[in-house]
Amino acid sequence: MSSYLDSSLLTSLYAPDAHSAAAREYLLQAAGPFPLTPFGEAELTNAIELRVFRREITAAQAQAALERLAAHIADGVFQATPVPAAMYDVARQLSRKHTATLGTRALDILHVAAALVLHADFFYTFDRAQAQLARTAGLATRVRIR
Repeated sequence: MSSYLDSSLLTSLYAPDAHSAAAREYLLQAAGPFPLTPFGEAELTNAIELRVFRREITAAQAQAALERLAAHIADGVFQATPVPAAMYDVARQLSRKHTATLGTRALDILHVAAALVLHADFFYTFDRAQAQLARTAGLATRVRIR
């Protein structure tokens, strides 16, 4: 069984927030190693740096978070996974089929499409709309969103 971790969960894992404890618990329950596409890594990096901009964490905390991520990649917690070209086709299909009714955003659709193309069994996210899309697309979501 494979699991796809969305950037909302990963950001909580690496940059302290209200969901950090839950993110650590879910990571322990999930099956790894976890695929990490360049797209996912770029979005995670941006989310961490955005927290600095919002003054939610310091620049030093962001640097430490990115260093932990690099260590986890080196240790095999995450498996560097190329973005499959089919992800964009699946994303277009998901958009046509679900965006008008679910109101999903493009980045959320791309993550769900990546999980589908990478044959993930479980999708972990703290984003309600994205979780709904993942479930609608046939992925199991185990995260309880408060």
